[in-house]
Amino acid sequence: MASHARPKQRSSTGSAAARTAATIAIAGAASATMFTEASSAEPRLTPAQAQARVDRLYEEAETATEAYNGAQERADTARAAIEHLQDEQARKTGRVNATRDRLGTIAAAQYRSGGIDPTVQLALDSTPAEYLERAQFIDQLGNRASAALRTLAAQRRELTQVRHEADAELATLRGAQDELRTHKRTVEDKLKAAQQILDRLTAAERAAVGASTSPLTSRAARGVSGGGRTALSGSGSSTADGDVPAPSARAAQAVSFAYGALGLPYVWGATGPSSYDCSGLTQAAWRSAGVSLPRTTYTQINAGTRVSRSQLQPGDLVFFYSGISHVGLYIGNGQMIHAPHPGAPVRIAPIDEMPFAGAARPA
Repeated sequence: MASHARPKQRSSTGSAAARTAATIAIAGAASATMFTEASSAEPRLTPAQAQARVDRLYEEAETATEAYNGAQERADTARAAIEHLQDEQARKTGRVNATRDRLGTIAAAQYRSGGIDPTVQLALDSTPAEYLERAQFIDQLGNRASAALRTLAAQRRELTQVRHEADAELATLRGAQDELRTHKRTVEDKLKAAQQILDRLTAAERAAVGASTSPLTSRAARGVSGGGRTALSGSGSSTADGDVPAPSARAAQAVSFAYGALGLPYVWGATGPSSYDCSGLTQAAWRSAGVSLPRTTYTQINAGTRVSRSQLQPGDLVFFYSGISHVGLYIGNGQMIHAPHPGAPVRIAPIDEMPFAGAARPA
């Protein structure tokens, strides 16, 4: 009689031990992970360190903002060119169709007149005079057809050229749109990183870091309202308190406009009227004086006459950083009005607060 071995029972003690070991291993791994994360965590920043890092991130964000503005300008230009070329293409297509219709009319007339050889036609006609009259008519039809064919060929070439130009502008637009998306992500990432640094600070530390972002300073604190505009008129008008004359009526108007923008929020990519970035503000200020400036800091510095720091006059554009990534409007006494960065509305500030890179006088 065969004997059957009973299967061994799994020890409950062994199972518990295994579970305990697994728990310890998992806990140990978690502890190691937390220790690694804690050891690699960024040390707490002092307000001064936070200020330095935030300032650098804002500068990098503004560089990306100006690149975004340039891409936006290229996209707008390409979009306008495409619209113009589409209108031109429609007009030229209409001309091609009209020429084709004219050729169809000529062909029908030739068909009705008969395509018989002139010598045969002469023999068949009742009189030579009748033949000559008809032959002249056929020659005229032939000349008109030849001219129409030449016109059609030229019109087709022009239409093809317009289509090629439209395709090129469309490629430019798509490239600019790709740039816009890239620069937009860069700006948002830099601003997010700056905000994360500020969020790690206490309220008092954030206040210390933000002390330099007050929207109004200097003469603004002596009564120039962020919402009011100082009226200036003509060459030699003062810019605010009667101490610094503007060199021209246009410069006076640009400065007056900038005073009227004090306190408005900084929004990257904005050109007004309720918010601005740095080059958007200077562009709008000079536009109010009848002067058209390009959109970006990189192009505004080449608008007008370059001037040295010692030659600065109210209304001049003042530029900062080696990459020419920031611009303000000079108002005299070493001061400017500018749109600094998010969280810092349009304000008056000394031009010494950033590395000076150059200046230009639009008019």
